[in-house]
Amino acid sequence: MTRVALITGGQQGIGFGIAQALKEAGFRVAICAELPADSVAVREAVSALGLEYFQYDLSEISGEARLLDAVGERLGPVSCFVSNAGVPAKIRGDMLEMTVESFDHVMAVNLRGGFFLAQEVARRMLAAPDESYRSIQFITSVSAEMVSVERAEYCISKAAAAMMAQLYAARLAEAGIGVFDLRPGIIDTPMTAAVKDKYDASIQAGLVPAKRWGEPADIGRAVAALASGQFAFATGAVIPVDGGLSIQRL
Repeated sequence: MTRVALITGGQQGIGFGIAQALKEAGFRVAICAELPADSVAVREAVSALGLEYFQYDLSEISGEARLLDAVGERLGPVSCFVSNAGVPAKIRGDMLEMTVESFDHVMAVNLRGGFFLAQEVARRMLAAPDESYRSIQFITSVSAEMVSVERAEYCISKAAAAMMAQLYAARLAEAGIGVFDLRPGIIDTPMTAAVKDKYDASIQAGLVPAKRWGEPADIGRAVAALASGQFAFATGAVIPVDGGLSIQRL
């Protein structure tokens, strides 16, 4: 049976690394984002991997069923959902100066949108039992636990998303649907481009024990392994993919 993966924000960065890994693992891969289909990032991703693209805005709570209907009609039911799309704080700075607009913007995508799309995926998985292994994977962040006071809204959203993963894991375990929380560290993506010089120096100084930037492929390999079903009994696991960044050290 053909396995189908849906990745939010799969057109670039970590999402694209995940799409590539799942494609290599034999999945039919769909990606979705708010960008128009003719945008450069989307066209390049689709062309590079032969992905199916669906335009979808996570911040608009109303189109989950339409999105999954469209994916199902074109590829089949989703057996691996990766909630990856995320946005940073609009402006890095003192949390005491954070605006309601920035807080709501981050929560709308990183938390609310991710929850309700996962909810619709979970409902459909439960309504149509399948002998093949199915999983829901949340790409959160080391920021779910590690504090960055200059981007408090991002950290709050990721901490809440980590709890969301635990909740879905507990709810879906009896049905054999695996749910995982993957926590990337400092990954070389467009989102981190603006702070590359800062982290280059910090990584070399020992911030990351592995002494290198993470790559999207590092996350992709972890997602593909979990999607295989070989870690089915580890549902609910929190998996740091950060080169040792989150290890407590003296």
